[in-house]
Amino acid sequence: MSGLAVFAYSEVGYRCLEALVEERAEIAWVVTHRDNPGETRWFGSVAELATNAGLRLSYFEAITPEECLRTLQVAAPDFLFSFYFRHMLDARLLATARRGALNMHGSLLPHYRGRAPVNWAIIMGESRTGASLHYMTDRPDAGDLVDQEPVPIGVDDTGLDVSLKVATAAARIMHRTLPALMAGTAGRYSQDLSRGSYYSGRTAADGRIDFSRRAWDVHNLIRAVAPPFPGAFAELAGQRLDLGGSRWVDQPAARPELAPRLYVENGWLYLDCVDGRRLLITRAVLDRQPLDAQVLAGLGGELRISVRAARAGAQA
Repeated sequence: MSGLAVFAYSEVGYRCLEALVEERAEIAWVVTHRDNPGETRWFGSVAELATNAGLRLSYFEAITPEECLRTLQVAAPDFLFSFYFRHMLDARLLATARRGALNMHGSLLPHYRGRAPVNWAIIMGESRTGASLHYMTDRPDAGDLVDQEPVPIGVDDTGLDVSLKVATAAARIMHRTLPALMAGTAGRYSQDLSRGSYYSGRTAADGRIDFSRRAWDVHNLIRAVAPPFPGAFAELAGQRLDLGGSRWVDQPAARPELAPRLYVENGWLYLDCVDGRRLLITRAVLDRQPLDAQVLAGLGGELRISVRAARAGAQA
């Protein structure tokens, strides 16, 4: 059997598989993940798409590595694709693809190799990222590039906003690249990894806010991990503060000498930061209660944040 083997999950996985279906590609097998009940699913279902398209489907969690390898050895696909699959595929699996195994990565490689590339790009204050289709090797995101497409990151774009832009770019790459791959005319060029960067995966604990950082840095963290991602938070004197959204207003702090602090001005919630700039906070929760003007009135009209106390919470 020839055709394509597709390992896919999340929105990039959904959009890329959809592109292959629309291109009438011969898809021999689709492997995806079962959804984690502890996560908010904000993306299209690869499983539902594959089922509706009448494709052979398996869940990675339901098959052993040996079964996966045997199935691929029998299928002998022309190409194996990995689209935001949550596990690296070992060399034995990659070797079953007669013409190559390729991955779609959510950055402009060689920058932001590794996990959570969209979130990391926002956290680092980048103004653009993108999608990259590349050949897979035994090193993560290190193989030869086939195609890339950049996408902009607006100053208030969230992790979800940028993830959807990247997924759209990834689908366009698949539409324009698949015919050349099948015809054997697609180009490939090596990456200069010395000019790139690598980042590890993120956990919910990595959303802890460091209030000793600049307003721009705090804003980048808040929007990078805003829902449906785990969110930005701090622990203040036994209370949990969640900041679920912010906007870059590029304004001076109202009372820089009191920063960091949360307060209401003209009906809007603001965060004064230690660098003398402020953020407009669009969503805040204090101990599971929305933090608004009424709640702040009960706190004396503002919530003062001790950087030392926040750091102590981080170390507890």
